[in-house]
Amino acid sequence: MIETLLSFSVATLALALAPGPDNIYVLTQSLVNGTKSGIATTAGLISGCIVHTTLLAFGISAIITTSDELFYGIKVLGACYLLYLAYKVYKSDDHISWSEDAPKKSYLQLFKTGVIMNLVNPKVMIFFLAFFPGFLWDKEGNTVVQFYILGITFMVVSFIIFSVIALLAGRISKFIIERKGVGTFLKWLQIVVFVGIALYIIAA
Repeated sequence: MIETLLSFSVATLALALAPGPDNIYVLTQSLVNGTKSGIATTAGLISGCIVHTTLLAFGISAIITTSDELFYGIKVLGACYLLYLAYKVYKSDDHISWSEDAPKKSYLQLFKTGVIMNLVNPKVMIFFLAFFPGFLWDKEGNTVVQFYILGITFMVVSFIIFSVIALLAGRISKFIIERKGVGTFLKWLQIVVFVGIALYIIAA
């Protein structure tokens, strides 16, 4: 269990650090409205994960207990989806940009926006479906509890990383702007992370 959670935490850490819509949005709000705004946004985004974890836990757990073949099929589909994400990143531009013209909002508004962004994005649910099952450590045990442990771990690690991004927004943005090679490095980091997790899920 500990080894699996450690692997899951490392994978989550890499995913949280790789540039994507969520952490770029946190970075934008931190640059425009300050660190507290970035943390409020982060709290909203992470809170939405509770719903996705619940849906995943009670929906997929029922499938897992009925058929080994179905469970393996879910893992294969999940790995294929992660490989697809790697391909999408490969085809994308490695330039990282954001707008500094975003209107200022209150902390509560930013929190609500973060929650809504997370809940209405179907890709988050699909990603959870692809990512979490491969890290269950005991298929014969209580998978609902295991999913919640994974969900809480995911939220804690992501919240810490996103909060650090908010705290260091000024330095990070300056570093990215001044060094063109950073975008390329982060792009390939995402590809390696997605492919690595896909292979882990299949092999586990």
